[in-house]
Amino acid sequence: MAPQHIFTSGRLLCVFVAQILKCLPCNAFNACLKSFTAGHSNEMATNGDISMISPPTSSISNDQDPFGQLPPLPPPLRSTQVLQPLSVFPVSNLSEDSYDYVFGGRRKTPPTTTSTQLKLTSPPVRLRPEDAYRGENINNGRFYRHSFSYAPKRQRHSSRDDRDRESRLRCHGEDEATLRQLLLDLQKQVSVMSMNLSAKLDELQRGDRHLETTVALCEIRTQLQELTKSVESCQSEVSEVKRDMVAIKHELDTVQQVKEEIEELREYVDRLEEHTHRRKLRLLEQGLTFFLTYSIFSAVLGMLQFGYNTGVINAPEKNIENFMKDVYKDRYGEDISEEFIQQLYSVAVSIFAIGGMLGGFSGGWMANRFGRKGGLLLNNVLGISGACLMGFTKVSHSYEMLFLGRFIIGVNCGLNTSLVPMYISEIAPLNLRGGLGTVNQLAVTVGLLLSQVLGIEQILGTNDGWPILLGLAICPAILQLILLPVCPESPRYLLITKQWEEEARKALRRLRASGSVDEDIEEMRAEERAQQAESHISTMELICSPTLRPPLIIGIVMQLSQQFSGINAVFYYSTSLFMSSGLTEESAKFATIGIGAIMVVMTLVSIPLMDRTGRRTLHLYGLGGMFIFSIFITISFLIKEMIDWMSYLSVVATLGFVVFFAVGPGSIPWMITAELFSQGPRPSAMAIAVLVNWMANFVVGIGFPSMKTALENYTFLPFSVFLAIFWIFTYKKVPETKNKTFEEILALFRHNNGRYVG
Repeated sequence: MAPQHIFTSGRLLCVFVAQILKCLPCNAFNACLKSFTAGHSNEMATNGDISMISPPTSSISNDQDPFGQLPPLPPPLRSTQVLQPLSVFPVSNLSEDSYDYVFGGRRKTPPTTTSTQLKLTSPPVRLRPEDAYRGENINNGRFYRHSFSYAPKRQRHSSRDDRDRESRLRCHGEDEATLRQLLLDLQKQVSVMSMNLSAKLDELQRGDRHLETTVALCEIRTQLQELTKSVESCQSEVSEVKRDMVAIKHELDTVQQVKEEIEELREYVDRLEEHTHRRKLRLLEQGLTFFLTYSIFSAVLGMLQFGYNTGVINAPEKNIENFMKDVYKDRYGEDISEEFIQQLYSVAVSIFAIGGMLGGFSGGWMANRFGRKGGLLLNNVLGISGACLMGFTKVSHSYEMLFLGRFIIGVNCGLNTSLVPMYISEIAPLNLRGGLGTVNQLAVTVGLLLSQVLGIEQILGTNDGWPILLGLAICPAILQLILLPVCPESPRYLLITKQWEEEARKALRRLRASGSVDEDIEEMRAEERAQQAESHISTMELICSPTLRPPLIIGIVMQLSQQFSGINAVFYYSTSLFMSSGLTEESAKFATIGIGAIMVVMTLVSIPLMDRTGRRTLHLYGLGGMFIFSIFITISFLIKEMIDWMSYLSVVATLGFVVFFAVGPGSIPWMITAELFSQGPRPSAMAIAVLVNWMANFVVGIGFPSMKTALENYTFLPFSVFLAIFWIFTYKKVPETKNKTFEEILALFRHNNGRYVG
């Protein structure tokens, strides 16, 4: 029940009682009173949800109140007062007759002798106490809502009736007083209940405010918990930021230390560069000593062997072909065809290149296994064996011995082309390395010239002399076996590869003819430090290295530019070329000798130019000149039949072709391949470069006769195309290595991520 309903019920209780006295019988009033008292007490004990309301104003006027104006309500009780249960006025004080009349009891039958009759009248009038009962009988004691009047019947009066009437009137008066007292007590109880209800409403209102405050506090507590979590999260983030700041501070300190170290390192580098420059100047001041000259001469005998065996097969071409015809006829009893003879002669020429490929590819392994000097000494065993086989070819009446001898001597020459440039580049001073590197090509040209001079018909170019001509290849091998043991081993091999510093110092003192070799040792140590991570590099590691692959490609292309320039076609078939251009056989042989002589002279001229002009520049000049003269050779072949003197133009063009070859492509590829690599990868690089050189040599040697037959007068046109391609590549990619240490040359590629921009 709502609080306002409870309060309203209590407040209107007095009005309800007043009204019920008018219209209800006494027994109904008693039942209502008992029911109200018990129910209201239980409801007051159990109901707790009461709100504070103002007591409602009574809707009953004083005219309607049968007992007059009700006294005002007392002030509300405090919240600490206890609501007392409603006490009912005891009805035992009523007389038996009044009880029957007021509460409708049936304990005694009302007298029937009364003549009093009740009538309902209108309008109602206020009932006064003294007018409450005017007759002897009040209609069986029932009260009516409206006021009433009565008209007593005329009866006989007797004394007994008077006494009974007086007794009843007295009882009724007492009952009336009792009822009024009951109503007053009830009014007090209602007032107390109203005050208790008001106090309870106040207490509940304060409880509601306390409950609202509690809810608000809970919400605030929840927000505080969330805020606490946020603060804790912020504190953890602040802690992380502090840690990051500490780490950043440490990093800044580290950066500062690194900056200081960089400054110190920069100062050290400046001092080192200055020291290196002074050391380089001292190295450039080194001159050519006797023992250095002796060592270089002993080493280049291997390149002389290569040049001699390259050209020795050219002059006795007809004699060798006649020997093969005789052997074939003696074996099989029939003549051999010219095509088959050309094929056999091509095999004798090209098998030399096959041996050269095998020897060149083995050069790196032999250089690391036995050393530069040791490898050269062992290689002479092959040279002697091959020369002996070729020299005894006619005696044994077997051209297979010629093939085998050419193959073995080819292996010997392949090892020489790998070991000799490596040895000379490692023992030569910095300022003489270019010129002394040209000595390799000088020895090759001298060997070519020597083979051409000895191959003329007046000396050994006869049917009986050509085996001796081929067997003379034993001379360079024997001479090197005699001279080379006195020479020192390569100082770089001793120091960097073997870590024998004392032996390296001894070798340098002999080569420099000076006791002060600290500059050379320091330069070698610098190279060792720069290439320490690349020491003992195998062939596959060299090919896969991003830093070393570009210089390897340059070295390979430089070797191809030497062979695919067409020079070997001139060396192998110069006599037949000159004869096809209109010269006689004797004139063609002398023209071939002239080619060898020009090669020697121009190689001598290129020696001082190598360290003045530079490797790259001379190579560009050589390729350009060869391109121009190859065009002239093609033109001379085309119009030789229309103009008689055009055959001499072909000779001049061929000589010019050879001159420019001697200036550039003749010697520079061997030199620059050795200079592009440091001590670690140099043997493997040289082995690959030499292998490519000999493969190209083989292709030219075996393919030129067929190409000459197919292209006829346009034979040199493919070489012109190759020369143009090689010139462009050299101009774009090949670096200049003049007066640069091995470390500086390697830095050219390292600083450009393995690429050199020329």
